[in-house]
Amino acid sequence: MFLIISFSSRLKAQTSSQPIDVGSKMPDFSLLDQNGKAFNSQDYVGKSVLVIYFYPKDESMVCTKEACSFRDNFNDFTRAGAKVIGINGGSVASHKEFSDHYKLPFILLSDPGNKVYQQFGVKNFMFMTGRKTFVVAKNGIITYSYDSAMQGKAHAEEALKFIRSQSTM
Repeated sequence: MFLIISFSSRLKAQTSSQPIDVGSKMPDFSLLDQNGKAFNSQDYVGKSVLVIYFYPKDESMVCTKEACSFRDNFNDFTRAGAKVIGINGGSVASHKEFSDHYKLPFILLSDPGNKVYQQFGVKNFMFMTGRKTFVVAKNGIITYSYDSAMQGKAHAEEALKFIRSQSTM
């Protein structure tokens, strides 16, 4: 009986977040990065294209491939005027270790309680938090999203392909 109650309350909490569609305004959020510094999303509106990717867990196989793909394409994202930001519920310390281990040159944000996951409407996959990437134009509007739970590496490739296809963002 405990499992049923726990499961149904998790489902209820999960369905309260609505998926964000292309054309929606990016939700405002503030989280701590891997260095313990505050990151406020509104500080970047009007300044940079944002590539925000949500991933389940530091150091897991698919998530590591995804992060390394963003790392390997980091210079291309930078040349295109984009900032890469990874988000999950891991701790600041876990993100710092993950970032240092794989020499990740971009921001990793700690989302305790998955509040920002819910703001963006990212759905769980099986028993894990979801994996989804958003491209946010300089004006704060979501212009692209990519959703593939098991193809972590493709998230960076598809986001970069989209950004390159746009003449102005």
